[in-house]
Amino acid sequence: MLAKLRRGIGKDPFETPELWEITLRDMPEELFARNEENPKPTEAEWAIHTALTLYALHQQGNLQSVNNYGKTFAEALRSLVVPESGNEESIKRRFDAIITSNDLKELSHHARGAIQMMKSNSSIAFNYPKFARDLYAFQFPDGKAAMRIRWGQGFYKVKFEENNK
Repeated sequence: MLAKLRRGIGKDPFETPELWEITLRDMPEELFARNEENPKPTEAEWAIHTALTLYALHQQGNLQSVNNYGKTFAEALRSLVVPESGNEESIKRRFDAIITSNDLKELSHHARGAIQMMKSNSSIAFNYPKFARDLYAFQFPDGKAAMRIRWGQGFYKVKFEENNK
């Protein structure tokens, strides 16, 4: 199932019917696409598809779950910073690219690179259901602004805590 999900990374949810049994199962009917003449994935369908395919990428090769209800995506990204390695600026640039994305496809592209980095450290995990809710919100103007603020707070909050240990 995870391999099947990974093959859907970066694709339109409607281009991947082999994933529908996973991505659409148990979704509330009011979140399904409605326009029969020209159906397009809804914001919910995009968010769930994106979160699940990125989860499958992150989980690949990990024996422990990469879902951690106690940590947000931004906090997980921040945990990639290793002060001794001098990688803080490159992680910050990656975060900036994610947070300033114009649309979900762009955000997904940049998040994929970050998740590939997290994958190399099996102890980094984050709350994927919350990530899916954030991706959903990101697709609306007010939600995009709120999500950016939450992620910015999460990314920099960890830094403040690290500096005051």
